[in-house]
Amino acid sequence: MAMFDIIEKTLTTALGAASLTQKKAEELAVELKQRFDLSEEQGKELIAKIKQSAVDSSSKLGDQASEETRKACAKIGLVTRDEFDALNERVAALEKQLGDTGEQQ
Repeated sequence: MAMFDIIEKTLTTALGAASLTQKKAEELAVELKQRFDLSEEQGKELIAKIKQSAVDSSSKLGDQASEETRKACAKIGLVTRDEFDALNERVAALEKQLGDTGEQQ
């Protein structure tokens, strides 16, 4: 395994869920390029992989947050927006039925 591969795997693992701004990712890549004598192409590849790792981690974190929020709401008995809308439609239909029945009497 080449030194570049080891560095790349170590960095992407270390970044994990951490989000890096583009500027920070580029600064890191420039520093690694200088330290480990990476080519321009290797530096660009490293930046692209770091960015993708940050996007993936951010997406996973968002999904996990949504799921945990959903679980917490269900646990305390809050209804979802879909459930609320469905109940609203049922109430409106019942009100209409009552209105129609009330006029006929």
